[in-house]
Amino acid sequence: MLVFQRLLPLLAVLLLGLGLGGCAGKVSPSSRYLLPAATPEVPSAPEATLALGRLRLAHYLDVEGIVMQLDDIELREAREHRWAEGLDQQLTRNLKAHLSQDLPAWRVTQASPGDNDAYNLDVSIDQFQGRHDGYAVASGQWQLRSAEGRLLHMDSFSARTALEQDGYPALVRALGQSLEQAADEIAAGIRRAVL
Repeated sequence: MLVFQRLLPLLAVLLLGLGLGGCAGKVSPSSRYLLPAATPEVPSAPEATLALGRLRLAHYLDVEGIVMQLDDIELREAREHRWAEGLDQQLTRNLKAHLSQDLPAWRVTQASPGDNDAYNLDVSIDQFQGRHDGYAVASGQWQLRSAEGRLLHMDSFSARTALEQDGYPALVRALGQSLEQAADEIAAGIRRAVL
């Protein structure tokens, strides 16, 4: 009986530790986000075809969590606020839709081996994140090539949108607006390069 009384406090501490360990091991549910969808225009008789190549992301953006820039040098990937699908896939789909709206006489497609007469557009994304100052930023470079592969134009783009309120849903909507601004810049550059 004396041995049991001496072991009782030890057992209580052990059970308490197991109980707390179980609570700490529980993962809180994460939220998943998609960029706001854009509706592509479909031209009835396209004047030209623009083939959008594989979009390249900066390595730090090729993650599941939404990226926040905390100051001038520190970035953090959100653990509980994640993209519902790969960011490169979302950006490609939305960029294609926005470009088809901005270039209504063009047929905008995904690049494929059969696009022999298409202009080719390659896009690299350097920034696509929320910032500590309340802005959502998108920046990068783009190149337009002829069907023969000759470089016609290259340029950079940069867009920022102020968040209307705090929180990740507002950030994702603002990132969508920044992407739309970037698409507008790219479309204007394509028109200048080709006309």
